[in-house]
Amino acid sequence: MYETFYKLSGKPFQLNPDPSFYFASKGHSRAFAYLKYGVFQGEGFIVITGEIGAGKTTLLRALTEELDTDKVVAAQLVSTQLDADDLLQAVAVAFGLPIKNLGKAELLAELEAHLTSLIDQNRRALLIVDEAQNLTPRAMEELRMLSNFQRGDRALLQSFLVGQPELREIMRGPSLQQLRQRITASYHLGPMDKDETRAYVMHRLERVDWQGDPTLDEAIFDPLYDASGGLPRKINAICNRLLLGGYLSEKHAIGREDIDATLVEMRDEIGPESQHYVPVLPHSDAPRGGGGGAGDVVRPLMSAALTGRLDRIEKSVATALELLRQITSHAPAKAGPPVAPAVERRARFGGRMPNGDL
Repeated sequence: MYETFYKLSGKPFQLNPDPSFYFASKGHSRAFAYLKYGVFQGEGFIVITGEIGAGKTTLLRALTEELDTDKVVAAQLVSTQLDADDLLQAVAVAFGLPIKNLGKAELLAELEAHLTSLIDQNRRALLIVDEAQNLTPRAMEELRMLSNFQRGDRALLQSFLVGQPELREIMRGPSLQQLRQRITASYHLGPMDKDETRAYVMHRLERVDWQGDPTLDEAIFDPLYDASGGLPRKINAICNRLLLGGYLSEKHAIGREDIDATLVEMRDEIGPESQHYVPVLPHSDAPRGGGGGAGDVVRPLMSAALTGRLDRIEKSVATALELLRQITSHAPAKAGPPVAPAVERRARFGGRMPNGDL
């Protein structure tokens, strides 16, 4: 939508992981180096963790695009609470093996035969498990058992485990001691710093042939960093909305007041629990004169959002009271205990009684 308006060749801030937008921040470069080291080693486990939206999946896709498929056969799983038996089946499917009507022993035999055949072709097998924090301990142990497959002194399978920070806690469990001994390298991918956040935004714009339209005021980058915490997915979400707002307002210059307004809109939509979307407004306490600062832009937006919610609540209450009036006006005299007070109380409390009863 806004790509045409700003004459961009593509979507610069899409949320789906795209290796063509890979940005080599300090953290991402280091994590990438660990993964490449793991491929070179060809054995054991490499563990990469990071917060939601830190760019782990983009990192993996950038890696797989670099792999020489004549030497490395990569299979990827996105685990969703896989237990041991489910994991074996998922691994077999990821490597293109038929699994219909196979028991566990037959499945293991098929996997070992396939991995051995790759060695005969002078190729190695790499298993990448994304969202690995969802694996059960039994599934983790099954992965370790798969790492026992060998031809002479060569391991038949290498595994990368990638997941959220809780993966590190899971792997500290006493039942996974043997797996921990097979970890050749691990790294935690943290958020980008403020300078990297700015460089990341410019990098993505340049990837879609941005020619300076819209112009970006330097004042937008501090609140962008504060709101996103330096996490790529959050940066993308904010910048995508920011450019959409610029397009809808037909603006060719994006400034502090625009990002402040965008952050307030996103906070109101997502809810107060999304603390990263609360804008930092150091000048919002300034006098309400004709200064035209960002605080003067944000206050009306907040007031409008609150007013709209109050209007909807008042309409709901009015509707409920009107229904109550109609019910009570037609109620027979011998109708038993009056229900109007309870119904009216329910309407006053938005359909729920104060003590939690419906």
